[in-house]
Amino acid sequence: MVLRDRVADGDFGYLVNWYAAQCDGEWEHEFGIRIETLDNPGWSISIDLVGTSAEGRILKMSRREIGNGKWITFESTGISFEASCDPLSLQEVVEEFRILVESH
Repeated sequence: MVLRDRVADGDFGYLVNWYAAQCDGEWEHEFGIRIETLDNPGWSISIDLVGTSAEGRILKMSRREIGNGKWITFESTGISFEASCDPLSLQEVVEEFRILVESH
């Protein structure tokens, strides 16, 4: 297996690179990213913002119906970014996280 310093562009690549940039020998011991499955079915993602450039950024809970049964919900408390979605919309959730981080 070959490890690369930079993951391919795109929203998932952005998330991987963002996480790697936060890892400073301390942050990753207390904070991180959790991605889990839901039983409805779908995905749940929680991203810690403490100690990052996105700390303190507030985003009210939003729900977006994408169509064809696809949906996402997301919010930022300033401490964490929390989201859930249907099984096929995880990329849209990661895109909302990217928008939050890059918005300031």
